Amino acid sequence: MISFSQVTKRYPGAGGGYDALKSVSLEIQPGEMVCITGHSGAGKSTLLKLMAAIERPNAGTVLVNGQNVGTLRASAVPFVRRNFGLMFQDHKLLYDRSVYQNVMLPLDIIGYAADDAAKRVRAALDKVGLLGKEKALPMTLSGGEQQRLAIARAIVHRPSILLADEPTANLDAAYAIELGELLRSFHQVGVTVIIATHDEQLVTRLQPRRIMLEQGKITP
Repeated sequence: MISFSQVTKRYPGAGGGYDALKSVSLEIQPGEMVCITGHSGAGKSTLLKLMAAIERPNAGTVLVNGQNVGTLRASAVPFVRRNFGLMFQDHKLLYDRSVYQNVMLPLDIIGYAADDAAKRVRAALDKVGLLGKEKALPMTLSGGEQQRLAIARAIVHRPSILLADEPTANLDAAYAIELGELLRSFHQVGVTVIIATHDEQLVTRLQPRRIMLEQGKITP
C-alpha cells in the first residue's frame, strides 16, 4: 500500500520558493489502477517522485508497504525502488545502446544472473512487441516504439508498482490507445498502476480510480 499523510513538498525559488504539494493525504491499495489528473504544474509528477523516493517531502509522511520512504538513508533507496517500474515523460533512454541493452540495464544494476536476465529481457520485449528489434538503436524507433521500449525497461524486473508520468504525451491516437491497453494488461495481472496524465481520453478508456490535483491540493 502507498500512503501519504499531510505531505507538503516545497521547491526553492524566487520569493521563497513554492509548494508543489500542500498537505496531501491519500491511500492507494495494492493492485489498484489510479490516474492522477490536473493542470500542468498541479503536482502530478512530484507525487510520483515522492512515491519512488526520487524526491523527499518537506513535511508529512510517505509510506510504501509500511516503510517511510521520506526518511530512508541513501543506501537503502535502491532496495525500495526495486518495487517500482518507472516511466518518465522524456523516456530517459540511452541512445548509444541497443534496445536490448537498454532493457538489460536495470537487471545489471540489481545483479541478476546472466541467463535469467536474458530471458527476462526477451520476455519484456516480447510483451511490448519489440522482440524483433533487439539490436536497433533507440533513435531509429518511432515515438510510440520508444515509449514501448521505456515500458519494457520499467517492467523487466517484474515490479509490483508501475509509475507512468504522462505516458501518452506526444503520441498519436493509435499509439496512445495501444499504450493504454498495455498498461491495462499489467493491471490485470495484479500490478499497481499509477498514471499521471492530462489525457482525458486515456482516463475515459481505462476507467481507473481518479485523483485530481489543483495547485498542489487534492480536489473532491
